[in-house]
Amino acid sequence: MGLWIIIAVVVVGLIAIVIYNRLVGLRQNVRQGWADIDAQLRQRHDLIPNLVSTVQGYATHEKTTLDAVISARNSAIGASNPASAATAEAGLSGALKNLFALAENYPDLKANQNFQTLQHELSDVEDKLAASRRAYNAVTADYNGARQAFPAVLFAGAFGFGEEKFWELGTEERPAISAAPEVKF
Repeated sequence: MGLWIIIAVVVVGLIAIVIYNRLVGLRQNVRQGWADIDAQLRQRHDLIPNLVSTVQGYATHEKTTLDAVISARNSAIGASNPASAATAEAGLSGALKNLFALAENYPDLKANQNFQTLQHELSDVEDKLAASRRAYNAVTADYNGARQAFPAVLFAGAFGFGEEKFWELGTEERPAISAAPEVKF
């Protein structure tokens, strides 16, 4: 009887070790995913002052729009986790949309090579950022799924593995994405 108890304790211990190591690996993937998003966000944030500076040269009386972009950028830089970053980045995306809408009123600005280059670079960063967000959400789903699956669910809380949050669209972006596209001929 004592031998069976020892064997059971050893088996449970081995299962706990395997589960722990798997969750550690998955949590590291989530952290790497967030680091990838953070790197893309930093690149995006670094482009914005140059973009604003270029627009300022052409649209000096549009100070409110330019100030809104800088303010949104500063809020986004201060975000430290996926949830706060998603909210701040939604505000920054809205401010950038206003900036590009403003550029429509200034044909010389739209034709400016520096502005076009910055706009293209920002578009490239946005594409990379979207890919990083998808990758982050995929590894977050893997981690959360593994954490909630049996028998890991028995050990995850005790080992300190909490649920990770997904990168979600902000309230400003959601209606624009869910609305049906308007097609005109």
